Amino acid sequence: MIKNEERLLAAGIYVLSLFFPILGPLIIWLIKKDESSFIDYHGKEYFNFAISYFVYSVISGILVLVLIGVFLLWAVGIAAFIFTIIAAVKAYEGNQYQFPLIFRVLK
Repeated sequence: MIKNEERLLAAGIYVLSLFFPILGPLIIWLIKKDESSFIDYHGKEYFNFAISYFVYSVISGILVLVLIGVFLLWAVGIAAFIFTIIAAVKAYEGNQYQFPLIFRVLK
């Protein structure tokens, strides 16, 4: 059974990422990862997501030179926002959520 505090902190990883993309989630994850496998899972999932979407943003930025990148940057930004909200809701419900289209760097 996942405690309410764990659910709140896991959802907090995603909510804080909207305002502090690296520092907020990193602090929660580093402090609580050894105490809760649920928070550890969501911390790893978030940073895999952040790494993947950073790569997608860089590629889109390069493709701006051929104009398609402008649309890709918008698509990546909107997808990142929507998937972050979905992940926060799933974490608060006590469920594990896997982001689509990400590289699993942290396991």
